[in-house]
Amino acid sequence: MTEMKGNPLSCMRKYTCSNRKFIRTESLDISEATSNQPPRGKRAFLCGVSYKNQKYELRGAAHDLKNMKSLLVEQFNFPNDSILILADESHCSPTRNNIEVAFKWLMRGIQHGDSLVFYFSGHGLRQPDLHGDEIDGYDETICPVDFQTKGMILDNYINDTIVKPLISGVTLHAIVDSCHSGTILDLSHAYNIHTSKWEAGHHQSVNGKGTTGGRAICVSACEDFQLAADTSALSSEKEMAGAMTSTFIKAIKEAVAKKKKITYQEILNSMNKSLKQPDRTGGLGARIRRVFHRKILQDPLLSSSEVFDTNTEFKL
Repeated sequence: MTEMKGNPLSCMRKYTCSNRKFIRTESLDISEATSNQPPRGKRAFLCGVSYKNQKYELRGAAHDLKNMKSLLVEQFNFPNDSILILADESHCSPTRNNIEVAFKWLMRGIQHGDSLVFYFSGHGLRQPDLHGDEIDGYDETICPVDFQTKGMILDNYINDTIVKPLISGVTLHAIVDSCHSGTILDLSHAYNIHTSKWEAGHHQSVNGKGTTGGRAICVSACEDFQLAADTSALSSEKEMAGAMTSTFIKAIKEAVAKKKKITYQEILNSMNKSLKQPDRTGGLGARIRRVFHRKILQDPLLSSSEVFDTNTEFKL
């Protein structure tokens, strides 16, 4: 079974007011969870949005969140108290306000040597670019649980909040499993998996889009013009999960099982292979193309604030 993590803008406009009474727009105050100074070293903000009782509810986000947290704790030694989680099922709901507060928590008091992670599983959309800085004419967005009433979070805001403040010696890894997520951080460089070359980002100008000396790296589920899928075809337990998240975790765990170091290039290659493999067996790829008239493909995308050797070891 396959579900899409986003829909064309025309579809999203079909949301009706009758749905809104079911949207959980209030949650317990996030200030308690973010009141203390975040720990030094490793720090992560994980956000999974299921949109419970909404028209476009996702069944894979909860599994994505659980699996990503386990990966950070078990494979990359993130302390549990260094991970902030927003989810429909938790006491801190992924509202727009809470996500924005969590972004600020992630960046608070960062120092040389810190490793930051932002993970998002949920719907992503595009909207017309009003600033004139996008070559394709669209800004990319992520959708909080209350986006119908509070609005979406734009790539420009995400860049301003968690990319620009990165100081020397601090690295941010963003892992974004949503539709239209290719340049969701507005980073300056995108890696073309088909040519194995870095290309310029999708901006008319990169002025003001860089960091303050640190490095931002993003692994996205797909290109800006593509849709990402939730599917059970890639899960050994046959549970609904993000295709991107499943293949990303699979790539790392397979390398660990072989007791080998894994590089960014190997992660991309493994993800791409896994996403195409079900196509040959009549699974995920075949269903996507059947539903969308063979026009939609999902290609993972690596982007960065600076060009680097993709054969370097992947570390968090």
